Amino acid sequence: MNSDIRIAIVGDFEAERPSHIATDEALRHGAERAHSAVNADWISTQALEAEADRAKLEKEYDGIFCAPGGPYRSLNGALEAIRFARERGWPFLGT
Repeated sequence: MNSDIRIAIVGDFEAERPSHIATDEALRHGAERAHSAVNADWISTQALEAEADRAKLEKEYDGIFCAPGGPYRSLNGALEAIRFARERGWPFLGT
């Protein structure tokens, strides 16, 4: 098995939203196919408004997935996460 992959899922998780359930399942299936384990955490868009909080992404995660199925509580927080990834050449997936 390869090393664990740490993914920050940017979005405001709602357990009953089908797209959010599917996001978790897709990451799990992809990791299994890659013979890896995925550790994915949902990060609130509001939590990403502050630069200090976005800096934590770099220390704790290997990539960012901007979750489908908005609306986001903070569009600015979601956009800042996208900017963070783009400016650093970081692995990013957005739908």
